[in-house]
Amino acid sequence: MVAVRFVSGTIEIAGLSLDFHGLPTTCVWDPRADCHRAPAFAYPDVVRALARQKIPYDDQARRYETLAITQTARREPRPYQSAALAAWRQQGGRGVVVLPTGAGKTLVAHLAIADRCRSTLVIAPTLDLVAQWHEGLVATFGGPVGVIGGGDYDVQPLTVTTYDSAYMHMEHLGARFGLLVFDECHHLPGSSYALAARLSLAPFRLGLTATPERGDGRERDLDDLVGPLVYRKDIVEMTGDYLAEYETVRVTVELTAAEREEYAAEREIYRGFLGQNGISMARPSGWSDFVIRSSRGEDGRRAMAAYRRQREIAFTAPAKLAYVERLLHQHRNDRTIVFTQDNATVYLVSRRFLLPAITHRTRVSERSEILSGFADGRYGAVATSRVLNEGVDMPDANIAVVMSGSGSVREHVQRLGRLLRKRGAKRAVLYELVTGGTSEAYTSDRRRQHVAYR
Repeated sequence: MVAVRFVSGTIEIAGLSLDFHGLPTTCVWDPRADCHRAPAFAYPDVVRALARQKIPYDDQARRYETLAITQTARREPRPYQSAALAAWRQQGGRGVVVLPTGAGKTLVAHLAIADRCRSTLVIAPTLDLVAQWHEGLVATFGGPVGVIGGGDYDVQPLTVTTYDSAYMHMEHLGARFGLLVFDECHHLPGSSYALAARLSLAPFRLGLTATPERGDGRERDLDDLVGPLVYRKDIVEMTGDYLAEYETVRVTVELTAAEREEYAAEREIYRGFLGQNGISMARPSGWSDFVIRSSRGEDGRRAMAAYRRQREIAFTAPAKLAYVERLLHQHRNDRTIVFTQDNATVYLVSRRFLLPAITHRTRVSERSEILSGFADGRYGAVATSRVLNEGVDMPDANIAVVMSGSGSVREHVQRLGRLLRKRGAKRAVLYELVTGGTSEAYTSDRRRQHVAYR
């Protein structure tokens, strides 16, 4: 009889001849083990192919459980959440659901877990999100709920982990879960994180994100790793009924004559170096090429210094800081998040306006204290770089000031999403500050290419 086994993130199909051609194209002959072999994620295709050809097989691969799940706390889903679950079920329990931040993607996952009743691994990008998922799963299904990551290694039929831990451990855990939930699944495509999907045999997969699009175009890999896009609702479709009303305001500030002259001079040095060395920032390798070339000589080091200085002039123009001061005063009774592109600007804003700062260097205990103070009104505003772009529940925030950022559409939509969780008659405003006559104008145009900003 044919035997199907899970071995180190792969599926072995033993008992078929070398010239058997009825298996999926992902299967190849492995002469070392005298069997056909496929990546673990091909497991559903393998067993379907054997069943279709009426070939008896002994399934030794599957080690996940059918769960007797009881929801200790049940929330009534909104119509779009029920529609998302139905669309996912129609695709056989595989696919990506796109919903804005604050629209309740977590509840869709809880519904999917209850629907499939299989051992489930939830994979999230950060330890903060792991903690939120753990708390939500315990509240909905009761304990125990396992955690892998941050020093914990407790595997349960319901477990939460990070992408980093998932791809490191999946070759051993890949047969133990029948459902994978990928939170913020736009992180998944990539040489390392994709292993979290490829090394698992889970037949059921749910991807959740507000912004599936990636700068490298690899969101198309989600079709193979998770499944097709099965349901999508964008911000503009849900504003008012389910998300807070909002507006976006772009404010252009100007440099002084002296600042503009210095900006132009520094940018000319930087751009000249790129041209002399054939470096194109439009290519995916552009930044790494620049870093490598700039380290090889004095002209390169000067070009890197020029790059940093022209960014600093645009990011922290005195007129921009003055406008931030104006907005903080204008919205002194609101909850405001000031977003920047880099940590140096965060600390500058923090010192100048006496705001608590959150960066990747902020200790967990300090970060928790700041967010708690922001929620209860002890702090009316916080400054941050990119660590609050996703994964933090901030229902009281209603004002965002984007001092600087990347050209990423996803980043800009995520920052807007921090404001949109509905609470009463709340109305949110996102201010985008752009230094006129600099590369920020082009960057702003790029990141505003989303229906939420039209």
